[in-house]
Amino acid sequence: MKKLSSISWAWVLGMLMPVAAFAEEAAHAATSQWSAPLGVCLGMGIAVFAGAMAQGRIGAAYMEGVSRNPSAQPAMFTPFILALAFVEAMILFTFVVVCIMGKF
Repeated sequence: MKKLSSISWAWVLGMLMPVAAFAEEAAHAATSQWSAPLGVCLGMGIAVFAGAMAQGRIGAAYMEGVSRNPSAQPAMFTPFILALAFVEAMILFTFVVVCIMGKF
């Protein structure tokens, strides 16, 4: 019963939060001069940090796999490069999105 109560409160708050967001339209106009660049900087910083952590883990896993089984290196190299490329692509997509959202 307690879980149902917390879920219902979360649902009620989720339904009321957009109302509060739309009510602050005038306040948003006054703060929009610095909030967009701040959001762009924070978004890009988080994306780069997460991407660097992911690429570090991918590299560590690849090196551990090669050190355990050196004969599997040719079979593991292509997926390793593809994984690094996909992470880098996600960082570049984030850059494009934050630039569009920030209107730079």
